[in-house]
Amino acid sequence: MSELTFVDVCSGAGGLALGLERAGFEPRLLLDEDGDACSTLRANRPQWNVLQTDLLDFDPSEHPESYDVDLLSAGLPRVKSSATVGRTDSRVEERLLEATVYLVHAIRPRAVLIENVPGLAQADEYQPFRDLAHAELTHLGYEFSWFVVNAVDFDVPQNRKQGVLVAVERHSPQVFRPPVPTVCEPRTVGEVLGASMASRGWSDASRWAAQADQPAPTLVGGSRNRGGADLGPTGAKRKWATMGVDAHTVGDEVPGPDFAWDPELGRRGMVKITIEQAALLQSFPTSWEITGRKTARYRQVGHATPPPVGEALGRAVAEALEGARAVPAAG
Repeated sequence: MSELTFVDVCSGAGGLALGLERAGFEPRLLLDEDGDACSTLRANRPQWNVLQTDLLDFDPSEHPESYDVDLLSAGLPRVKSSATVGRTDSRVEERLLEATVYLVHAIRPRAVLIENVPGLAQADEYQPFRDLAHAELTHLGYEFSWFVVNAVDFDVPQNRKQGVLVAVERHSPQVFRPPVPTVCEPRTVGEVLGASMASRGWSDASRWAAQADQPAPTLVGGSRNRGGADLGPTGAKRKWATMGVDAHTVGDEVPGPDFAWDPELGRRGMVKITIEQAALLQSFPTSWEITGRKTARYRQVGHATPPPVGEALGRAVAEALEGARAVPAAG
């Protein structure tokens, strides 16, 4: 089959790009405004062409490698929850959605993939964006799919719903079909993190893992303008507490042999999830290095598209673009 190529914007820690790589796509250009995220990408894939710039300032005419690609992908910052409506950073993030659509005019990829909050695909508050995307991309000759995927259906131990737009050129070999789940039974937090919790000799690790018998709630990276690292909003924190995890902060290391785990004591009796463990809950490989200081590292992890979701979406796009010649599924 011919090589499939892509440009990835707002690349972050590289979860979507890594998934697309596994699906048979080769990146021509990845861009992100955050220096730590760009360092992460370069540390893990020195051969990737990484550009540090704001998408709103990006001029593709200065980067000819961004033209004539099969896919424009964007795992954009999650926007416009009820807690963020009206904030300045929420409006900036909405502008990134619009800028991605306008970028299609310039580089004319064969397909477009945008991932964001689940409301992107169905909520009334996103109707203006869906109208914009429909008007601009229909004019350019693309067919649309709006849908929601849950990472837990793709072997990620986390309930993480994502709204997805895929637009494919009308003359593609096949109609695009959203990916179907790859697993029947979700993996649990205890199953995935049990070994790491025991790695410093904590004797209660297996007992903790037995209680952490469900997938994680959605990890949230948070805004660069507010606060430090924690595992999510109030509802998520309550869910973590049922698993004996203090979600108000992120740990520096896993428990040692003397740690007394007793959730009835409140936060001081609970374990903390480390950044490396959060990356496992996002299904990054253990070899994937996240660079920067603690809060910046966690933010990259929390905002990422889980690589297995990126791979599933990439294979579905590849099938539409290449027909029967789409890359085979990984064994």
